[in-house]
Amino acid sequence: MTLTVVCWNLERNGKGDPTLRRAGDEILRRLQPDIVLRQEMGDADAKGHTVFHEQCQALGMRGVLGPGSCTAILYNPSRFDLVRDWSDGRGPHFVLPPTAITLRLKEAGPDALPFNVISYHLAYASAQQRQLEAEWVTTWADKGWKAPDGSHRVLPAIIGGDNNSYPEPGAPGDVPLPDLSAIKDRPHRLHRSRRGPDGVRVPDTEPDHTLRTAGLEDVARHWANSEDGEAGALARTVNASETHGPDSRIDRVYLTPGLLPAVTGVEVHEVPLDVSDHHIPVMTLGDSAFADALTSYAPPLDRT
Repeated sequence: MTLTVVCWNLERNGKGDPTLRRAGDEILRRLQPDIVLRQEMGDADAKGHTVFHEQCQALGMRGVLGPGSCTAILYNPSRFDLVRDWSDGRGPHFVLPPTAITLRLKEAGPDALPFNVISYHLAYASAQQRQLEAEWVTTWADKGWKAPDGSHRVLPAIIGGDNNSYPEPGAPGDVPLPDLSAIKDRPHRLHRSRRGPDGVRVPDTEPDHTLRTAGLEDVARHWANSEDGEAGALARTVNASETHGPDSRIDRVYLTPGLLPAVTGVEVHEVPLDVSDHHIPVMTLGDSAFADALTSYAPPLDRT
């Protein structure tokens, strides 16, 4: 058996149209996810979170909606227990606040570590702000926990979202970085770039560099480079457009290294453009291997 994790920016949660929102829910339902990382939750907090609760029910899941309906996480209650919501640890550092929770895998047993799950949406208009936000996202890969044996451990983490920036080059088959001149909308060209050391603007890859410097691994890159992997893991998540330039892979999922042996597949599920401007990264994990990672995980002592 497997666990399925999906990450999706459904544009404005269906662009304010209940029919589109429900079409998005049906797309997710067919993917049979165990964990859903969502961005652009739009009006999901309206009328006492009525819309959000409806979406959870449509998928047979429970969920946590982040501040301002910017992000959310849904999870399968038959497989996971919610241990903690990190609402008090998000800080004032994000334009669009992330959702961060700690889950426990029921089938791993009482001696297993729980793990952190984070859905984030980095700032749209500022490379400098994205850099700051990416640095703070890494703190959820460094959260301490007292294990059943009394030792202190750092929790493993699944972290994914809309980066509004590009992955660093170096993975064969990855979507190439854009020629900035191909981004015809000049404000958007500014938003997706930063000044290099020579003063020339270059595509912004710093958030990816930051997350990987902290030890997190881009799971699509990992899977594409693995013995069993396929280059399709590196497919675009946003289509080319006249204003925004060429195809790009701005939606990405990162794992702490101890979880990588559990990965059994990564692909990108294409979504009709009349539903959303983002496609859906889908990751599968072997449930036994994932449980083993949680029971044998031996990271350094926590520093938090």
